[in-house]
Amino acid sequence: MRIDNHRVFWLALNFLVTDGYLSAGKALRYFDSEDKLLQPEASYLSSCQLSSQARQKILSGELVSRASFEVEKLRQKEYTLLSFKDSSYPELLREIVEPPLVLYAYGQTDLLNQAAVAIVGSRHPTSYGRLVADKLADELAACGLIVTSGLARGIDTLAHQGALRSGKTLAVLGSGLDRIYPRENRLLAEKIAAKGLVISEFPLDSEPLSFHFPLRNRVLSGLSLACLVVEAGAKSGALITARLALDQGREVMAVPGPVTSELSRGTNLLIKHGAKLVESAEDIVSELPFPWNEAALSRLASRKQVKPELNEQEKKVMEALPENSVIHIDELSDKIQISVGELLTVLLSLEMKETVIQEPGKFFRRRH
Repeated sequence: MRIDNHRVFWLALNFLVTDGYLSAGKALRYFDSEDKLLQPEASYLSSCQLSSQARQKILSGELVSRASFEVEKLRQKEYTLLSFKDSSYPELLREIVEPPLVLYAYGQTDLLNQAAVAIVGSRHPTSYGRLVADKLADELAACGLIVTSGLARGIDTLAHQGALRSGKTLAVLGSGLDRIYPRENRLLAEKIAAKGLVISEFPLDSEPLSFHFPLRNRVLSGLSLACLVVEAGAKSGALITARLALDQGREVMAVPGPVTSELSRGTNLLIKHGAKLVESAEDIVSELPFPWNEAALSRLASRKQVKPELNEQEKKVMEALPENSVIHIDELSDKIQISVGELLTVLLSLEMKETVIQEPGKFFRRRH
């Protein structure tokens, strides 16, 4: 029963914060013991800087009832709840201004205290941005780093997908765990939870409200040692994440882009203002603190030394694949004069040897 009381207390406290009645700092200061919230006294509440509506919610028992119901939902869904006082609460997140009081978690919570790099960017990336985000996420995950992102369309989705091929990824939501947003990424969220972790500070049924996403971004950057922006317009939300990362003392990095592209304006501006210019995974890893940088660099070097053996037909297909872009299977078939059916078999073999990646729509590219 004590464990339930503990969870009810933290959920009720978090409701006060997520409903906008209190800041996290004030919540921790006013309610430094469970009894002050679970067995409230009107005289004590009057001494706190609380609105009359907040006092009424506490005294009526509404918060406790709502929190008790949430505890039961957590049990049924087999989600994990971490409070700010739990030993497994991520240490990096404790350092930020107004850290979340609770984290709702679905998946492997041990990832929260592992070395992570955030990858963010445009929701409508170019083919260049898509290739770079996927490639870098793949390589970072392969060298043992956790790739964090926000499950949004575009660069976020590509970062999660690339990381899942070679390692683990962590998604931070701007909605509740029972309200995955965007809806088309629900299957991706399940895949992430199976191999990595999905988290949110918002109650389970919380909708993806606009003001949730800047709050989500501070958690995303706060969990990470570095934040990489792949493509971003001049007013992109990814730049907010980069600014938050800078304020939190994290490394900020950006991928340069063509000066003619609107989606390069944000990243090129970051580089002008001192962000690390990134062309490869090595550029990212070398900036991480010791000992994570050494371990990751060693894994990257080992991965590049391993060259799979290819037969003559596989070599022919690899030679026909463009260096830094995708090609449709019909075009590739015409280029090397192999039937589509036969080509699919060869490409499947190359995918299994981790030398080729298939993109949606039967497009293929080299895996660098």
